[in-house]
Amino acid sequence: MASSTLSAPVMQKGIHGWNPCARISSNARVNSHRTLNCPLSMSTVRKPLFFRAHPSSINPPHVSASQRYSLDTKKFPVSCAGKFQLDDVIESQQFDTDILNGIFEVAFEMEKIEKNSPGSNILKGYLMATLFYEPSTRTRLSFESAMKRLGGEVLTTENAREFSSAAKGETLEDTIRTVEGYSDIIILRHFEGGAAKRAASTATIPVINAGDGPGQHPTQALLDVYTIKREIGRLDGISLGLVGDLANGRTVRSLAYLIAKYKKVKIYFVAPDVVKMKDDIKDYLTSMGVEWEESSDLLEVASKCDVVYQTRIQKERFGERIDLYEAARGKYIVDKKVLDVLPKHAVIMHPLPRLDEITVDVDGDPRAAYFRQAKNGLYIRMALLKLLLLGW
Repeated sequence: MASSTLSAPVMQKGIHGWNPCARISSNARVNSHRTLNCPLSMSTVRKPLFFRAHPSSINPPHVSASQRYSLDTKKFPVSCAGKFQLDDVIESQQFDTDILNGIFEVAFEMEKIEKNSPGSNILKGYLMATLFYEPSTRTRLSFESAMKRLGGEVLTTENAREFSSAAKGETLEDTIRTVEGYSDIIILRHFEGGAAKRAASTATIPVINAGDGPGQHPTQALLDVYTIKREIGRLDGISLGLVGDLANGRTVRSLAYLIAKYKKVKIYFVAPDVVKMKDDIKDYLTSMGVEWEESSDLLEVASKCDVVYQTRIQKERFGERIDLYEAARGKYIVDKKVLDVLPKHAVIMHPLPRLDEITVDVDGDPRAAYFRQAKNGLYIRMALLKLLLLGW
């Protein structure tokens, strides 16, 4: 077979996944300096929902620009040099430890780019659309910073629920079909659980879930696990205390799914009764052989943990039941008393924003890792953008 190198910024996505080497021609956005040297196998491979890993590396036949529009992409496994190729990032369950290690390796390389140079141009010519139907500071800005630091450009709407056609009644699916015509990747935050999965099944470009209601926040979980690895030095055998709003917190749900991939992990749940961890997470952890325990004693749990992961009580999830919110808020606070019992090697993490659940006098302790954690979000999101748009 003759080898062919194809270059254009828009991937083609079929029912079963991306074909990163057969790329849709767009005269307005083709840059001759951007090429993707990824051999394809012609065998048919089914994939998990949001990524594919396949070792084949047979070169494809020549494919003309016009033919790329009609390719049956389910015949093309998306593997580059034996590495996995991400399609979308929707939920923590889509990853295994090999894929996580690969993402973390790329994230570490992104740290070097950010710290030791003015930036990179590997995503020059690519456009990222951020569709945020809920408020965000760290997630939206870190994604936009990540894209710009890699040379790409950003199309953004900060409050899509109010300042987009959603206010006129447009469906999410119609919005996605429209926005994908202007961009190469979509970052979506939505107030409804499952919205990201709906968007991914509609879109023909990559979609990243930046939080969907009380559902999941997989990129936060990725940066959390990356932070634990950087701070503690290991992921197997850790003890993790999840504290605060465990019923509504998509961050803790995603983190529980992800940390369950590792060996001999112990998880403690510390939460007010009204926001205890839901049974689906407990059942999942049990099915994965992860030991877990519920406790009402934060000091006792903190004395046993490598990581105390604090979260705020989410007022916006309580609706009109402000009485329940007030009853839950302030019950578990990380303060100097917690620091006194926390092991010297341990760290305190928080997805932010915080209210009063971590007192400000904790910030000066070297075990307070939450601002380093937020910074790690930049590296993880740089890595994901690179992997989704360019592969390996």
